[in-house]
Amino acid sequence: MTTANDHHHGHSHDAHAHNHGHGHHGHSHAPASFGRAFAIGTVLNLAFVIVEAAYGIISDSMALLADAGHNLSDVLSLIVAWIAMSLSQRQPTVRFTYGLRSSSILAALFNALFLLLVIGGIAWEALRRLAEPPAVAGTTMMVVAAIGVLINAGTAMLFMQGRKGDLNIRGAYLHMIADAAISAGVVLSGAVIYFTGWNVVDPVVSLVVSVLIVYGTWGLLRDSVCMTFGAVPDAIDPTEVRQYLSAQAGVAAIHDLHIWSLSTTETALTAHLVMPSGHPGDQVIDRIADELSQKFGIGHATLQVELDGDKCRLAPDHIV
Repeated sequence: MTTANDHHHGHSHDAHAHNHGHGHHGHSHAPASFGRAFAIGTVLNLAFVIVEAAYGIISDSMALLADAGHNLSDVLSLIVAWIAMSLSQRQPTVRFTYGLRSSSILAALFNALFLLLVIGGIAWEALRRLAEPPAVAGTTMMVVAAIGVLINAGTAMLFMQGRKGDLNIRGAYLHMIADAAISAGVVLSGAVIYFTGWNVVDPVVSLVVSVLIVYGTWGLLRDSVCMTFGAVPDAIDPTEVRQYLSAQAGVAAIHDLHIWSLSTTETALTAHLVMPSGHPGDQVIDRIADELSQKFGIGHATLQVELDGDKCRLAPDHIV
């Protein structure tokens, strides 16, 4: 990423936003309280995975085993999201000048990919069982999966508050809410098997569930991939940001504008402002930084002021 310090012509000035309002206005860091949520969620789900897998083997239910496999992936995803949340709060170092904030982006990407991988395995086994559906204990399926509905819904509630401002927390929330729905599907298939004896319902339900999870995970995968490539976050309209900066007094032109995610909660911006009448002073630059934070949730802005934009080697749009 090109920063404003890459070159110094006669009258250029690098003005940093001093992190005013950094992380506020709905784009806050994941609070420490989510550490407790991750701990509770991990312990509850791990205990349930062990119980569910055991009963899945005993009752020979693919739907229960599929649900246990998916719940195990959720335990791992909770742990990964938890570690990433902790790492993203580490202080910057000489080499890692942004700290380890982007670990939350990697966690969201990992969780999306891992979930799709687990679902692929579940779907494959379900297709194999469609040909010869084994006898399944419907009552066991219903009871165990009903416990899963309660545990997953309860864990999801722990993350409900933070899901809107943090893709990493949203990943954990989506996993849990999907699990609650999946377990509800298993309860339903157990009831159908109990009353009708149609064992084919077991693999069919696990296939339907697989499709639903892929559909629900796609957005998480797309957003985390976009963040990995430094895309402008969905919540920010880059045209609006450009218009806002262009409208500032004394700004004749803008170039080398970049907006990207430092983490799943923080956004950075760099831009060169061409101001022929000269640098407006730190107070003006600080005000612009504050307004970028308040209006757009961009907490880390670096602005370079230039008297003559034509002399900047980064002025053309195709040069990064």
